[in-house]
Amino acid sequence: MNKSLLDTVISSTPKWTSHARVVDQLGKAIVSGEFPVGSILPGDPELALRFRVSRTVLREAMKTLAARGMVVPRARIGTRVTPRKEWNLFDADILTWHFACGVDEDFLYHLIEVRLAFETHAAALAARNATEAEIATMMRLAVAMGDANHTAEALAVADLKFHLAVLEASGNSFLRTVGGLIEAALVGVFKLSPPTDEKGGIDEVARNHIRIVEEIGRRDEVGARQAMEYLIKSGGSACCERSTVHQQHGRRSACHEHSGVRS
Repeated sequence: MNKSLLDTVISSTPKWTSHARVVDQLGKAIVSGEFPVGSILPGDPELALRFRVSRTVLREAMKTLAARGMVVPRARIGTRVTPRKEWNLFDADILTWHFACGVDEDFLYHLIEVRLAFETHAAALAARNATEAEIATMMRLAVAMGDANHTAEALAVADLKFHLAVLEASGNSFLRTVGGLIEAALVGVFKLSPPTDEKGGIDEVARNHIRIVEEIGRRDEVGARQAMEYLIKSGGSACCERSTVHQQHGRRSACHEHSGVRS
């Protein structure tokens, strides 16, 4: 499991190289709109001074953002911020920057739709292909989610392990590669609506995950698909209800603070 994203959110004390720090802060500045779509980024001298890095580090960071579709260099013009439709939203960092800067209901619904496309099919394939050992592992992870002593952070880790286990059990190598997308989505859900915030939340989460494994264990592809669909939709509804509240409490300001924006 790629621990970097989840660990960063939980610990709030990321340990980055200069390159990674510039990519993260500049990426957030673009997502937040400090550097709007179509605008030309400041020149290398200004950005190097702002981020306190060498021009070599800055150029490598620009290459990383360009590979993600967020910027494009133009000779004698500068580096332009590309239209959002060109951004690679399957990139875990870009998704994380959106959650950090505040997301609206449309963004959440689109993310839910993508998860429904991938994860419900993964659950159906797991019902067809999972080994008995994989089913036992998924059930152990699902039952463990009902631990009443779970903190929100511990539950987020347990949830991620479960969903990655389903992708693995699908037996489809392409589905396994969307783990980063699922991780970013679950981290966003965790930040917006931790199940531990509500009485009985952990018990309900565990029951919903156990139901998925039960359907997989029965080799019921339709049942597994429906159980995963219910889980994703119920979690997504809670996030959509809270997204507006988080925006009203200065989520975008928080993003600016962490992207190196000077107010």
